[in-house]
Amino acid sequence: MDRVTNMSPRGYYPAGEAGWLAGVPAKTLGQWVRRGYIRASQKSRPPLVFSYQDIAEAIVVHELLDRGVPGRQVKKAVRVLRETYGDWPLTVARLATVCHGDAAGRASVVAELEQAMYDVGKTGVLQQVINPEHLGLVAEWLRTGGWASKVERDIKHVEVNPERMSGRPTIRGHRVAADLVARMAQTDEGKRILRKEYRLTDAQIADALRWWWAAKDAQESATAA
Repeated sequence: MDRVTNMSPRGYYPAGEAGWLAGVPAKTLGQWVRRGYIRASQKSRPPLVFSYQDIAEAIVVHELLDRGVPGRQVKKAVRVLRETYGDWPLTVARLATVCHGDAAGRASVVAELEQAMYDVGKTGVLQQVINPEHLGLVAEWLRTGGWASKVERDIKHVEVNPERMSGRPTIRGHRVAADLVARMAQTDEGKRILRKEYRLTDAQIADALRWWWAAKDAQESATAA
């Protein structure tokens, strides 16, 4: 697996684009930076600019919060794990979540430190491993379009490459932004242009649309929450 966390920051994502990939509004990413959950390693003062690795971390934070881990425990886990795993610990460390079985559905984070598993939040019973392969699944979500790929798991024609077009989601094998394709595909004339001038297939256009709507739905859901 491409261990992006062991590299210098890659890609250049303004907060709006980063939010699309992480499945949350740009405002939420700013809050996560201020709270110490994630970094904005390309530009840490407003307007924030994120790296590919920062977005991978944000996807993990999104997943942990969805699993009921309180924000204060996410912050504590990040602080503890950075001492061992560096700037992007959530996508390097072997992590699990602990469910406490209370009415609020709260959970905390368990991580591997010194070849043993430690609860870096509350004491509990190990219940669910996020991924024993150092969150390779999360890295795969990002490579294929970010949080939207968690929702639409069989998207094949959208990719995120931090070395291409500053890391914007594109159609695999083409230097054309996936969001542009989705916007153009809203009309029959736009679809005709995409097929004839951009030489895209119906499957590529359909994947761009599915990615676009899944990303929009994720942001709207996060805003409502």
